[in-house]
Amino acid sequence: MRIVRRSGERGHVDAGWLDSRHTFSFGHYHDPAWMGFGPLRVINEDRVAPGGGFPPHRHANMEILSYVISGALAHRDSTGSSGVLRPGEVQWMSAGSGIEHSEYNGSDSEPVHFLQIWIMPDRGDLPPAYAQRAFAPTKRQGRWATLASPDGADGSLAIRQQAWLHGVRLDEGEGVVHALDPSRLYWLHVVHGAVVVDGEPLSAGDAVGVSGEPGHLQLAGQGGGTADLLLFDLPP
Repeated sequence: MRIVRRSGERGHVDAGWLDSRHTFSFGHYHDPAWMGFGPLRVINEDRVAPGGGFPPHRHANMEILSYVISGALAHRDSTGSSGVLRPGEVQWMSAGSGIEHSEYNGSDSEPVHFLQIWIMPDRGDLPPAYAQRAFAPTKRQGRWATLASPDGADGSLAIRQQAWLHGVRLDEGEGVVHALDPSRLYWLHVVHGAVVVDGEPLSAGDAVGVSGEPGHLQLAGQGGGTADLLLFDLPP
């Protein structure tokens, strides 16, 4: 089975300093048809104005990944961890038994555009944890790179779920495949650019979910720019 989630159909919040698109139900946006996909609970595409940000707030028992598209995202949390995230870097925060954190635009002059991703963990109430890692775009140009995994394989971030996050960049004419296990769930999100997935054209903000299918995903870049794609390999 396949489901397509179009960018323009997502939930939308405009708070002035924040412009956010919600793939799944979040905050004031609630749609019973879009409560998540397996343990993948949140993909918010946020644009935060200079000087704006999320003041300290608390989370528990959630794996939170941040992926910066442009600009700089400043992070600080109650474990003492802090950092500035820029394009090409991925941040992991495991809320565990409870953590307080803040996220702010790291620039006084430029907006920050990023994805915030929540994945439900496979075990709860562990000590909070944090890590940040850079992934060179050249390492995933025309080929898959593992960004997050259960065991930190291939230099990826180790998360507390039997889930993998893969990334790839495709120019026009470039293509990749990904094998499908019918016992797993797959969610492909287009960060930017355009791609054709098994004949289905997708553009920035679009996504496709796959469940119960054998075979392969066939992806091909299209258009004049580079497509940046994230693929979640999830337990049911």
